[in-house]
Amino acid sequence: MNTKTDIRLVDLDEDGVDRAFRADVLTGLKSDQKAIPARWFYDERGSQLFEDITKVEEYYPTRAETEILRERGDEFAKLIGPGRAVVEFGSGSSVKTPLLLSAIEPGSYVPLDISGEFLRAAAADLSAKFPGLPVYPVEADFTKPVELPAEVSDAPKLGFFPGSTIGNMVARTATDLLRNMRETLGDEALLLIGMDLIKDEAMLKSAYDDAEGVTAAFNMNLLTRINRELDGDIPVDAFRHEARWVEPYARIEMHLVAQEDVTFTVSGESFSMQAGETIHTENSHKFDLRSANMMLLAGRWTPVKRWTDAEERFSLILARAAMPRNAP
Repeated sequence: MNTKTDIRLVDLDEDGVDRAFRADVLTGLKSDQKAIPARWFYDERGSQLFEDITKVEEYYPTRAETEILRERGDEFAKLIGPGRAVVEFGSGSSVKTPLLLSAIEPGSYVPLDISGEFLRAAAADLSAKFPGLPVYPVEADFTKPVELPAEVSDAPKLGFFPGSTIGNMVARTATDLLRNMRETLGDEALLLIGMDLIKDEAMLKSAYDDAEGVTAAFNMNLLTRINRELDGDIPVDAFRHEARWVEPYARIEMHLVAQEDVTFTVSGESFSMQAGETIHTENSHKFDLRSANMMLLAGRWTPVKRWTDAEERFSLILARAAMPRNAP
């Protein structure tokens, strides 16, 4: 197997708990509108549930993005060129990442992910599919600048951020992430990023509240993770999953709704919620051409090319690292 020793950059306390996870949960539960960042969905169970979500009938983004990757490989190869170190922000999908790697003749593959177990499994699977490709997994919080392995430090980089994960973030946080990616990847980098498109409300809502209940299980697993890792006693059965379309922000919101008055503790701190009160767990912003370009430009990336699937549900955008400038 061609997978190299993985690098661990997650900040753990003496009990083995991710300090950032604890801080985000406690801060979020103390807020007037309780909220926990969506990145904490992805423990091993959450990562597997998300893979399951991509296969349900209502969840179109993965199928649409895969269609683009299958049909536009020649264009990717021409614009990206061979030999780049592909740095994927989030462990690679068993479908999407191989399609990209097959098209562009990469020099190496560097998956970054905060979930170590899922990262190592994905890296091993990818290495088996591409036995001649050096793979350097890095367990890290990629929302911050990451020091990449020395083996790829001098190679030109291609960042890969599929799945419209950028849409999970409010504009300020998304811009910060794009700028941190720019710092991680360097001046000569390219970025291939997925962005979901604005469309019919019914289609959007069903994609985040599927009939099989997989998305609901994904959302509820966050409470289970908090109980397990942060010594919590949240009554999970007292909550339900809800997906909402919020037109002014062009986004789907996911919430965990308390169905009754509840009290619980997390990391020794006490909390209470009234029936109907929610924990806001995810945003999924949708874009049009202008808003997508504006987001990338604010993050110091210059759009180069945009592709959509045949039904124009989803987009992949190739952008180039922008150089600092003083002009307005």
